[in-house]
Amino acid sequence: GLGDVYKRQKENCTMSFVHLHLHTEFSLLDGACRIKKLVERVKELGQDAVAITDHGVMYGAIDVYRACREAGIKPIIGCEVYVAPRGRTRFQKVHEFDAAFSHLVLLCRNEEGYRNLSYMVSQAFLEGFYIKPRIDLDLLREHCGGLIACSACLGGEVPKLLMAGDYEKAKEAALEMRELFGEDGYYLELQDHGIPVQRQVNGGLIRLHEETGIPLVATNDAHYLRKEDAEMQDTLMCIQMGKTVDDPNRLRMETSELYVKSTEEMAALFPDYPEAVENTVKIAELCNMDFQFGVHHLPEFKLPEGYTDGDAYFQKLCEEGFARRYPGAPAEYRERLAYEMGIIRQMGFVDYFLIVSDFIGYAKRHNIPVGPGRGSAAGSMVSYCLHITDVDPTKYG
Repeated sequence: GLGDVYKRQKENCTMSFVHLHLHTEFSLLDGACRIKKLVERVKELGQDAVAITDHGVMYGAIDVYRACREAGIKPIIGCEVYVAPRGRTRFQKVHEFDAAFSHLVLLCRNEEGYRNLSYMVSQAFLEGFYIKPRIDLDLLREHCGGLIACSACLGGEVPKLLMAGDYEKAKEAALEMRELFGEDGYYLELQDHGIPVQRQVNGGLIRLHEETGIPLVATNDAHYLRKEDAEMQDTLMCIQMGKTVDDPNRLRMETSELYVKSTEEMAALFPDYPEAVENTVKIAELCNMDFQFGVHHLPEFKLPEGYTDGDAYFQKLCEEGFARRYPGAPAEYRERLAYEMGIIRQMGFVDYFLIVSDFIGYAKRHNIPVGPGRGSAAGSMVSYCLHITDVDPTKYG
């Protein structure tokens, strides 16, 4: 597996830095790291792993995973989520109250973490959407298993409290995160993009680290691949906000340092805290999420009382349906039914047919309109006998 490849790479060469805070083209009209070129750049820089942490969404995860695997780079699946301070569902849609949110970087250690992160991101859209897809502490408390959290950029809760001069509250928030994610599951992000306020925040983060033992991690809030791409990303932001580049009142990045930096550049930013750079490697080693492609994960059909075997129940429903649909039918019809049932069993699709039959039956009993059937399965006798479709395949050849 990928873990073994990564282990071998580690034995052969020292990986000293991994980007763990990065926005691809899937952070729409904000991130400008095109995935194919991102992987090429990471490889060119001699880095063996990279994380994807798009704003509030995960729909770039599979593309990044595939591209990284092809290139022998370890992919780390994550997301920079928006956390609503007053709760994701407790809002009145009053802009000045409900537009508030903090950033938090979440990375998947394993499949449990991926399931939890996927669930939270979905709930952020379904329940918490106001301007942005928002989660909250309640969701985090229930679904923090298998995840690593980092305190994020200046938009994170801890950095925001430090900027406001409320060190004690920042410490309280950081300790709560450590309690949720565990000793090796929460990190304070040191960032330096040449923005003066970041130096103040970093001072606070270092103090927090010294007083609480919460580890530091060095990140660069990467939105584009190279320094010269800053102008392109600035134009993307203008499109997002409906502004022109020369509009004096528009939001603009204060820096052109938001690029995928080399290991040497990152080490030079934090010479007094080499462990913050080394911790990127430690986190990369803890994150081992592999996707399995080409395997069906069909749900299991809940059988009615008296049945322990889905196959037998499937047989019974097909036989009953056949008697209703084809009274006095010739032998070749029954042969066709047996042939189709054999194929469905062989493919492992018995539960699938039972599930579809169940919800179509429910719809018909409750006057919910359904179509007569479409696609290749509309030509199936089993579908016709199970009343999934209303098209007789024998009549129409």
